[in-house]
Amino acid sequence: MNTKSAKFIVSSELPWEDVGGGLSRQIMGYDGQLMLVKVKFSKGSIGILHEHFHSQSSYVVSGVFEVSIGGEKKVLKAGDGFYLEPDIRHGAVCLEEGILIDTFSPMRLDFIKQ
Repeated sequence: MNTKSAKFIVSSELPWEDVGGGLSRQIMGYDGQLMLVKVKFSKGSIGILHEHFHSQSSYVVSGVFEVSIGGEKKVLKAGDGFYLEPDIRHGAVCLEEGILIDTFSPMRLDFIKQ
């Protein structure tokens, strides 16, 4: 398995991976310690509540999202962001179509096609 991405990732040359439920993603770069992922949400789509051992920090590029972290909810819009410590339950509901940039440490091996 490849544990690092190419040096340059051109979004227009990278297909969107449909992950179901109105969500799609592009893996924008990674190595064993870090991963950057662009996630597109259609209005009404849900990033289901889940947890993982990775640290995560996310940036709202566009749209409006109701983000739930450890049972606390907040509506975030373009320019906002959020941080997730490892093993905390979280999810998001897309209120207006938009894009999140997610960073993970370490990389999400489960996102890489084998």
